[in-house]
Amino acid sequence: MLSLSDYQNVITEEFSNLHIDKQPKSLYEPIDYILSLGGKRIRPVLTLMAADIFDGDHKKAISAAKAVEMFHNFSLVHDDIMDDAPLRRGNETVHEKWNLNTGILSGDAMLILAYQYFENYEPKIFQALAKLFSKTALEVCEGQQYDVDFETRDDVTIPEYLKMIEYKTAVLLGAAMKMGAIVAESSEENADLIYNFGLNLGIAFQLQDDYLDAFGNPETFGKQVGGDIIENKKTYLYLKAMEFSNEANQQQLLHLFSIQPQDNTDKIESVKAVFNASGASQATQDAISNYTEKAFETLEKMHLSEDKKMILRLFGDKLMNRKV
Repeated sequence: MLSLSDYQNVITEEFSNLHIDKQPKSLYEPIDYILSLGGKRIRPVLTLMAADIFDGDHKKAISAAKAVEMFHNFSLVHDDIMDDAPLRRGNETVHEKWNLNTGILSGDAMLILAYQYFENYEPKIFQALAKLFSKTALEVCEGQQYDVDFETRDDVTIPEYLKMIEYKTAVLLGAAMKMGAIVAESSEENADLIYNFGLNLGIAFQLQDDYLDAFGNPETFGKQVGGDIIENKKTYLYLKAMEFSNEANQQQLLHLFSIQPQDNTDKIESVKAVFNASGASQATQDAISNYTEKAFETLEKMHLSEDKKMILRLFGDKLMNRKV
């Protein structure tokens, strides 16, 4: 087993050496650009780690890890277009740096490139990876569509929201871990359990991302703080605030989430005040803890040594104590 930083170094080196020297450059330069921005690269690290956890070789899982990271960045390029986001990882988004059409096409190319990485595996492993990847990719698209739909609905429920973030974010973390188990040729039971571990951790991760979007430090968060509020997204924070608030605050929130002022500063601060006063901020932090613990409970069912379970637990603790 390597340390987390070592796994990150492996992935960083792989992508630093990845330069797509193909034509037309206007299609491939944006891909090089978005991949060069780095990011946390949690998902490919999970793939490498899972391969080693189940007594495989993380080096054999590098192609699968690169597929996961390529797909994740494809989804970010398209998400940024839909959200009209100006920044990604503290830098210009692809569609801002180039244009909308280039962002769409370069994102499409990244999805295809992701699939090509599976061609490095023998047929049995290839089939298992491709089947999981196709299922996951479709769920991510479904989750994104739910997210878009929720922007214009006033009746989104907590279960609906949790399903959305499960599909949009969590399934990819679960799949990333399961891919490592597949490459290591682990048992089906262990592969399913590590998927559930990643899934629950992924839900906690997205809830934390929602929380940081409102209350994170703009210098470390890497994205526009308050972006979800500007986009009128019905996040867990919003839904809990509506559940806990009196009628006056509910009406205030409904009004604030129906407008798009030129300057969003007052809107963001007003919404955050309601989130805090209603108890929604604390409820969101409690939910983050609950899903993290649910992930840890899954560890106890795995046929793994205690030291390997501890490695996964420490990773979960580190992931959920992030500030970015």
